[in-house]
This record gives sequence, structure tokens and C-alpha cells, in this order.
Amino acid sequence: MAADLHCHTKLSDGSVGIEDLIVIAQKSGIDTIAITDHDCLAGTVRGKVIGKRYGVNVIPGVELSAFDNEAGKKVHILCYLADTPDRLEGLCKRTSVARKRAGQIMMLKVASRFPISTEFIINHASGSTNLFKQHIMHALIDAGYTTEIFGDLYNALFSPESETNLLAPTKYPDIKEVIEEVHGAGGIAVLAHPAFFDNFDEIDSYIEMGLDGIEVWHPSATEANIEFLSGICKKNKLLMTGGSDFHGFYGNSTVTLGTCTTPDEHLDKLMGYKAKKKRAQRKAEREALKKQDDE
Repeated sequence: MAADLHCHTKLSDGSVGIEDLIVIAQKSGIDTIAITDHDCLAGTVRGKVIGKRYGVNVIPGVELSAFDNEAGKKVHILCYLADTPDRLEGLCKRTSVARKRAGQIMMLKVASRFPISTEFIINHASGSTNLFKQHIMHALIDAGYTTEIFGDLYNALFSPESETNLLAPTKYPDIKEVIEEVHGAGGIAVLAHPAFFDNFDEIDSYIEMGLDGIEVWHPSATEANIEFLSGICKKNKLLMTGGSDFHGFYGNSTVTLGTCTTPDEHLDKLMGYKAKKKRAQRKAEREALKKQDDE
């Protein structure tokens, strides 16, 4: 069985809808997917319902944005199988408001630099819970200023190193808070694509915060990265997941659904993780009581 546990839809910065994503999965022979839109849980229920119709198992998920204030780096946490996902809504809303504010500033700057209207840009974000850079770039493609989402124009407008960038700061919650919120919702916290944000040096501190697993298999990870991350997971008894980080047309490289997947053995461990933790907790409680009685 193939399981792609990192997929995006039109609800955030993907270019395909939920049903289209599931159809692609079915026709690609992918039995299990996780819809992990950025800071958005809106597709969870609909995804499961549509997934049943097509024989695709859709695992509830979300990709939460965070920031490591000590390291000065962005961090993304994949949350899977939350018992009470509603408890994450406050966190998602706060990030969404910050992203929306930054998106509006960037949109206004683009509309003042190019002869396009803000309405034209907003139309390209139709169906999304927010305005992402990909939507702005899609508008510029349709206006004839470029032929690609990620290229020279994107770098000129949105690269921090560019002297002509239009970036607006977005405040993300601290990584420790995000991991705590995931656990508070009864979810599993997995570090997303550590190679993409170069989060390698900080993994030990995230483990101390209660990290449950690491996304080992991802398009940004080299064979050396995979070996390194697998070693950390085995040493610390962490879950190992994999996913394509599929965005469709809005991806920063050519990535098909299922490019990276989670092996069956590790999918089974993910699905049974919370039950195993509860058994271990009950066992520890019994042993603590027995020790008290013996004393």
C-alpha cells in the first residue's frame, strides 16, 4: 500500500480541489493520503467522506506554521489524528489572520507595481482560506508577466535576499506552543521537511518539547538526510513518515502525488501510536501505584 501523508489542496496553497486530489490518488494506486493544508482543518471531514466514495483512506491532518525564536528559523509541524481538532482552530485562526494581513500588504504592493487590480489577484485565491504568494504569482502569469510560479520574478518579489522584494512580515507562533497545542488536541506532532528549512540542529530540542515523529521521506531530503533522520528516529523511538508535499501547479518543483510515501510498517506505527502511548501510560501508572504500596 502507498501512503502519501503530506498533500495540499485549494483550501491553502494547492492548485487542486479535495475531490480532484483524491481521484488522482486513486488512479495513482495510492491507498492512503493525508490532507495537510496550511493552518486549515476545513478539508478534514469532507476529505474522509469523499475518500470513502473512491476507496481512498484520508487521514485527518494539518500543517501548522511555527517559528523557532532561538534559532531564528521557520518550522512546520504536521499534526495527525487529533481527537479534538476544534482545539486547534484558535491557533489556526491566529496564524491565518497574520498571514492574511501580510498577504494584503504584498498584494497592494504588487498592484501598485504592475497594472493589475487587487480584485484580479483575489480571484486567483478563490476557494482558499487565505492569500498565498502562489496566488499572486498566478495572477501575474495570467497578466503575461511570467510563465512560471517559481522563477526569476518570484525571486525578485519574494526572496528575502532581493533588493526589490515586497515581503511583509508574518508573525508565527513559537514551536513549543504549537507542539503543546497539538498534544492538547490529542494529535500527533511530526516535524515536517527538516531539510527544507534546515531544522537539523534543532531536532534534539524539539524532541525535548515532546515531538512524536519526523517526516523522513520528502522531496527536499537527500539520501544522506534520510539516513541521518532515520538514525535519529530509531535512537529516540520517534515515528517516521513520508509525503510528497503535493501542491499541484503551485509546487516549487515538479512533484507528483506519491513521489515520497510512508512505508506500510511506519504507517501502521502512526495509526497505532496513540493506543500504544495510552497502554504505556496505564502501565506506568500501575507500576507507580505498586511502588507506593510496596513502600
